[in-house]
Amino acid sequence: MSDFDPKELKILSDILALVLEDQPGQSATALETIKNRARKNNITGGALKNLFQAIAPDPSQARPKRSTSRTKAPGIPDDYRTQLRQMADSITRLDTDLRAARTQNDHLRLQLQQAQQDQNTTQSLLADQMTRIRYPSLPMIMVVLAAGILSGIAGTEVFHLIQHLTMTATDNARSLY
Repeated sequence: MSDFDPKELKILSDILALVLEDQPGQSATALETIKNRARKNNITGGALKNLFQAIAPDPSQARPKRSTSRTKAPGIPDDYRTQLRQMADSITRLDTDLRAARTQNDHLRLQLQQAQQDQNTTQSLLADQMTRIRYPSLPMIMVVLAAGILSGIAGTEVFHLIQHLTMTATDNARSLY
C-alpha cells in the first residue's frame, strides 16, 4: 500500500462504483464523471492504467478462481485488496442508498405539492361557501321580498275586514237610537 496514494485508490473505487452501476442510462453519466474527475485530479489515462496494472499485474489471470492457491500480486497484500473491494462495495451501497433517498425525497416533494394544491382548493371552496352564507343569492332575496309583500297585503286586508265589521256594527247602533 505504500506504493499507492490513498487518494488514487479512492478515486479508482469511485470510478469502479460508477461504471458498475446497474441503473439504465448510467454509463454516459459514469463516463462524464470519470472524465471530469480525471481532469480535476490531473490523472492521465496512463496513470490509471498503471494503477490497474499494479493491482492486477497479469491480465490473463484476472478470472476469479475458487481455489485457495491464488496467485498474489507482488507488493499488494490480500488485506489491501479486500479493503479496496469493501470500499468499492460500500461506495456502491451508499450511492444506491443516496439514489433511494433522493427518489423518496422527490416522491415526498410531489406529495407535499399535491397536499398544498388540495389545501388551496379546499380553502377556495370554503371561502365560496362562506360567501354564499353571508350574502344570500338573488332568487332567495326575491322569494323573501315576495313573501313579505304578500304577508303585508294579507295583514292589511285582515285589518280592514276587522275595522269594517266593527264600524258597521257601531254605525247601525247609532241609527237605531
